[in-house]
Amino acid sequence: MKTIKLSIIALVAIIAVYSCKKDLGATSAASTVTADQAADLAAGSLASNSNGLTTVTDDISLNASGLASVNNGLTIDAAGSNNILKQACGTTLADSTTNQGSADSVTWSYFKKYSRTLNCNTSEKPDNIINRVTFSGNYSGPNVSSTDAGTANVTIGHLETDSTTFLVSGEYKRSGSFTSKIGNKASGSKNVDIVVSNLVISKSGRKILSGNATINISVTTPKGTFTYTGTLTFNGNGGAVLVINGNTYTIDLHTGFRIKH
Repeated sequence: MKTIKLSIIALVAIIAVYSCKKDLGATSAASTVTADQAADLAAGSLASNSNGLTTVTDDISLNASGLASVNNGLTIDAAGSNNILKQACGTTLADSTTNQGSADSVTWSYFKKYSRTLNCNTSEKPDNIINRVTFSGNYSGPNVSSTDAGTANVTIGHLETDSTTFLVSGEYKRSGSFTSKIGNKASGSKNVDIVVSNLVISKSGRKILSGNATINISVTTPKGTFTYTGTLTFNGNGGAVLVINGNTYTIDLHTGFRIKH
């Protein structure tokens, strides 16, 4: 009888250990952030319907497109506004916009503040605009939902009238919380940092024609912190190629949808 009792106790102990290991394994799986989920966060930081980098570049291109010589200053058709503002060389103007809507299975709502400093050349002609942006809001799409805030510090050049393109460089950052809707449905906090170099944008239609960027994504879940580093190549047809941790994706810069290759 004593031997049977000991055997039962041993069996219970084995089951308990197995159950514990199984629970730990489930927690680990639920907390792991995959490359696909990181790609979704990258896409959200790029797409125009989630207030990504594309939204910023379009806004500053629209503003720069409105430049026209007026006496000593310039006439600016402020992005998102019908107001006509005059800005002199070396001065800074500020405005704000609210952007919300729903399209392509994505809903979004963002508030943005812009600060624009106009720099001129020695002939007092427009040379470049330094744009400082702050924003906050949220979006929800098929693969991920996110609440975040961020900043952008970007310079747009080639303002001369005989140039057919703008040239943009700078840095875009956003951070906040997210919940993935795919795979293990991981959730947590995230930080995304995109550094852009030589982004070429057409003055006609404000289309991104080419350019490169680096992207760093840091995600924290109950399991720990996961870091993804990659590159972006803008391909001129409304998309960008993301290579991150050995995985390649094509991202639609409007919808934020991504395709894995």
